[in-house]
Parts: sequence; C-alpha cells; structure tokens
Amino acid sequence: MNRILVLLHLLAVIVWVGGMFFAHVCLRPVAASQLPPPQRLPLLAAVLGRFFAVVGVALVLLWGSGLARFAQAGAAIPSSWHAMLGIGGVMTLIFGVIVFRFHRRMLAGVAAQDWPAAGAAMNVIRQLVLTNLVLGFLVVAIAVLGF
Repeated sequence: MNRILVLLHLLAVIVWVGGMFFAHVCLRPVAASQLPPPQRLPLLAAVLGRFFAVVGVALVLLWGSGLARFAQAGAAIPSSWHAMLGIGGVMTLIFGVIVFRFHRRMLAGVAAQDWPAAGAAMNVIRQLVLTNLVLGFLVVAIAVLGF
C-alpha cells in the first residue's frame, strides 16, 4: 500500500508541476508571440480551464496520499515532510486564488470580448503560476534532498 501511495503522490506532482512548466514556459509564450488577443485569450482560458480541472483531481490524490503517508508515519514524521506539507498548503491556496478569482475574471473578459480585462487576469495568472512553479520545484528538491 505504501508504494501505491507514493506512486499516486508522485503522479499528482508530475501532473501539477509538469503542467505548470508546460503552460508557463512553452504554451503561453508561443501563443503570445503568434496569436492576437482575440485568438490567444479564449485559447488560453479554455486550456487553463481543462488544466485546472485535471489539477483539481491531482490535488485530491496529492493531499489524500500525503495525509495517508503522514498517518502511516505516526510520530516519526521527517521534518522535510512538514516543509512539503506547508509549501503544498501555500501552493494549494495560490491555486484556489488562480481558479476562483483570476480565471473567472479571465473567462468573464473573454465572454465579453474585453481583451484588456482578460489579458490583465491572464497576466496575474502567469505571475501566480510562476510562483507556484518555483514552490513546486522547491518541494521536489526537499523531497529528493531532504534537510
């Protein structure tokens, strides 16, 4: 059971952090350089909507498997696990702000064809995703290197 929990945990991390890397480093810059706002922003809003739904499932697996591992460890929880839990909590809160505040603003801007409003929301999403991406890399480093 322990290996299954670790596998689920790692798969969830790969989906979330890998997806952020792809969206931030590959998709958005190319879309920004090749598509005008009336084409780019609806595309990004739809792609992000699908990605956020997948990340929602990944978060259920991530938190479920992580908390199950905590329960298994009992009193012998490594300090690195506490660090990962804390950073993961911050990342989850940031994800919630992205989805429930700024992605909704982006969707509303796209629906109204208000490209400056949709673009402003996308810019905040980009900054928050970068923050979460850095935190995600930090969590992976802690998981591998400990401290």
